[in-house]
Amino acid sequence: MTLPNPAVPGFHPDPSVTRVGDDYYLACSSFEYLPGLPLFHSRDLVRWEPIGHVVTRPGQLALEKVPTLGGAWAPTVRFHDGRFWLVVTDAMGRGSLIFTAERAEGPWSDGVVMQGVSGIDPDLAWDSDGTCFVTYSGLQLDGDRAGEHLGVQQVRMDLETGRALEEPRSLWSGTGLMFPEAPHLYEIDGVWYLLIAEGGTERGHSVSIARAARPDGPFEGCPANPVLSARSTDRPVQNTGHADLVRTPDGGWALILPGMRPRGLTRAFSPMGRETFSTALEWVDGWPVVEPVRLTPPTGPVVRHDDFTGAELGLEWLSIRTPAADWSSLTERPGHLVVHADGSTMDDPRPRFVGRRQQHESAVFSVRVDSAGGVGGLSLRIDERHHYDIEVGAGIARARARVGGLCQTWEQPLPPGPVTVRIETEPVGGMGLDALGPDLVRLSVVPDTDSDTAIDSGGGPVELAVLDGRYVCAETAASFTGRVVGMYAAEGTVAFDRFSYRGED
Repeated sequence: MTLPNPAVPGFHPDPSVTRVGDDYYLACSSFEYLPGLPLFHSRDLVRWEPIGHVVTRPGQLALEKVPTLGGAWAPTVRFHDGRFWLVVTDAMGRGSLIFTAERAEGPWSDGVVMQGVSGIDPDLAWDSDGTCFVTYSGLQLDGDRAGEHLGVQQVRMDLETGRALEEPRSLWSGTGLMFPEAPHLYEIDGVWYLLIAEGGTERGHSVSIARAARPDGPFEGCPANPVLSARSTDRPVQNTGHADLVRTPDGGWALILPGMRPRGLTRAFSPMGRETFSTALEWVDGWPVVEPVRLTPPTGPVVRHDDFTGAELGLEWLSIRTPAADWSSLTERPGHLVVHADGSTMDDPRPRFVGRRQQHESAVFSVRVDSAGGVGGLSLRIDERHHYDIEVGAGIARARARVGGLCQTWEQPLPPGPVTVRIETEPVGGMGLDALGPDLVRLSVVPDTDSDTAIDSGGGPVELAVLDGRYVCAETAASFTGRVVGMYAAEGTVAFDRFSYRGED
């Protein structure tokens, strides 16, 4: 079958998939964002629809205080004995956790902490007797051994209590490339297969596989390892690894995995970070032969609007470390999202920010801002040290670029009244220094209360800054995430309405 790529565009890394009858369910990493661990449903592996999140309540993850790079890493989702199970590492937070639910849409449990599992990227598998095996990557995140990597490890686990039933054993850990991680264990026709990633999450990322007669080994590696890697190739999708294996509706097999779409003259920058891709495979002599990950032709522009008339924010909206419901309202001023500032800015780890992922190379985000009671606007964010902002308030429009320890601003006076602010990403081609980055980021305002007609008619956007997109990319920030663009309040109370997104590849 033909699998679309990207399968789930935008910052949706480390996908894991499980099949329940004719239904497929997919979960992704979410790091410091809330709600956490997004979930998708499909009947054909082609169209993925968001259905909810695992983390919807305070305390399920310890996100409020985790550092950037921490939070929800690399879930594995499975269905067993009538229940959904999801294991994940809350890095620098609660540790490795076990969540359960009767329905994938939730509600999900509060999470049981695994005891006796020191590492990341946990996986779940059960043998015919019902014994549960948790296989994981032995990267140490804390203590005297922080940073040490013990390879791929495994324990038998009591999932109800979270207690390991034995000391960890070392399993096959790949071909010798760095960072063996993301293990997934499967029984296929009486043979146990151990699928792992190695080579690091960057351009050397790859998929390798081994097999054994028992779930605890000993494992023999595939002679053709790695069975998938885009390193040192001209493929448009790079960093392919960390895969999960699933049967397709037509009886075949597929890998669901993260990848990146690097752009720029040297293909060095990936604005959207790690996205979810898919590819087919065949079995030959008991080993998988995997097709390269290929992009499918774009289908045309995608347009989304939000007039904020619903009872709650849609599933696409994210906040950073604290729930948006704690400091924003959809009822205070009907038809608006009202955000109350607390003095934090986009330079802080917990800003008053509500955003959505950039999912296309060419994208336009706009929103109408009533800043009569404060200062706020739109921000394109990778993390608190890498973001571009366009804000209004006190009669001033201000563009800001934050790149590490450097910050520059541009200002222009504005007439009173609501203003539309806009962030546009424009891919760059050709040769020379101007083509080194993946895109240009344009920050502008439209001083017109009728924002819908002002933008569509070309009736007067005022551009404050045109910035190089390479400084707000996953490789530059090194935060493992991707661009999220959204609304924020830096001072007082700010009301937003008529949010729109237009994206195209």
